[in-house]
Formats: sequence, C-alpha cells, structure tokens
Amino acid sequence: MAPMYTAVATSVGREGRSYSDDGILDLTLARPKALGGDGAGTNPEQLFAAGYSACFASALQLVAKRMKLDADEAAVTAEVGLNSREGGGFSLSVVLRVELPEHLHNESGRALVEATHQVCPYSHATQGNIPVELVVE
Repeated sequence: MAPMYTAVATSVGREGRSYSDDGILDLTLARPKALGGDGAGTNPEQLFAAGYSACFASALQLVAKRMKLDADEAAVTAEVGLNSREGGGFSLSVVLRVELPEHLHNESGRALVEATHQVCPYSHATQGNIPVELVVE
C-alpha cells in the first residue's frame, strides 16, 4: 500500500535538534527538568503528545461528521508518560482527555470517542503496544 503522505524528520540526540526535510519544523531538543535537564527545549514525549492529540482531534471531526454529530468545539489533550520498565529500559503510556461540547456529554459522545479510537492512525499504532486510556470530559 502506497502512503498518502510521508513526513520526514531528522533528530540529532535527545539534547540536540529535530527538523523536517521541508524546514517547517526546526526544534531544539532538551531533557525535561523532571529528568534532570534544563528544559530549554521540547522533548520526544511532548512531540508524541502533540502528534497524537492533533491526529485524534482530526479523526474525531471525521467520525463526528459520519455520525452526524457536531463536535466542532471538541479539544483533545494527550498526556504521554515516560515510564521505567522492570528489568531496564523505558516505555510510554498515554491518557487522551477528550473535551466534548456540552450537548455531547452523553452516550453519543462516549460512542464518538470510542469510534474515533478505532479510526485514528496513532491509536492503531499504539494498540497492543502501550496503554492508552480514554477520558471523556
């Protein structure tokens, strides 16, 4: 299957630089203060959180239209945790907080979020690999 779009980015170190091939993305990377760094730049966990929340928000709009629901005011916040693994190494965990308009604070809103989780490419990529908790707010 040929990709519809391919994003290309290069990163140099965890405390270096990350940039896209088209030059639109060009970020300083830094270790967060919580991990002993100076926090003077972004980090991979923030980038993953931004990507997942943006993708989920986009998928939510698509699914809402299919379900004939108005979710234009919805917002998605991704909390990406960096965790120590027993025996060494690290893993990720995600909490997706989906803030829905008041008229969707019901079963339809919950169904919308669950259906979006089945459509979002980030949700597909993480399925069975890392825990993802969905919170409807």
